[in-house]
Amino acid sequence: MSKPLPVDSTSLTPQFCFNERVLRDFLRLSRTTIDDSITQNLNALLKPAGEGFDPSSTHVRQLDATSKRKLSNKACDSFKDDVLFPAWQTRSDILNFCAAVATSPDPEDPDLISRQVESAKEHERVVNERLDPYSSRYFPREARTESLASLVRNERSVEQIIRARTWGVVAERCGTTRSWEDALDLWQEQRRIKSDSS
Repeated sequence: MSKPLPVDSTSLTPQFCFNERVLRDFLRLSRTTIDDSITQNLNALLKPAGEGFDPSSTHVRQLDATSKRKLSNKACDSFKDDVLFPAWQTRSDILNFCAAVATSPDPEDPDLISRQVESAKEHERVVNERLDPYSSRYFPREARTESLASLVRNERSVEQIIRARTWGVVAERCGTTRSWEDALDLWQEQRRIKSDSS
């Protein structure tokens, strides 16, 4: 299991955000690697050989025994600090950056002129609702910033659901009672203190 790479905010560009397929693919790949396979990732932390072999364990068939075993605090903390929280932080950083792009002016929008022309034509059009009651309907094309803002909102909702589900498994296996929000806040605070002191 590899550690997620931190996102350098200077390497992010608005083009990354406006390419919605690439943005979705990145988020999907990150979630698949860490969150969707959380049970396998946690099982990889078990070291059954360190506990020794119990011959009596072969008398009864063990069904999915590893998925319910508690992990050591050291293994859990290492996984959360080095893998889980950095992946979550990377996704949050990217969604925050793209949200800022979505709320910023977009002078380079390639469809801006065509939307303005369509809007001008629509205002000049003569509408006779008696002949065609639907002729007054006009649905302007959405600007790419509006589309991006909608995507970011949806992905943030998905992120909340995925984190809650992932944290449920982590809490069960690691024996933590803290919410994922509190645990992530604590990790971010510790990271800030560490970077300030160095």
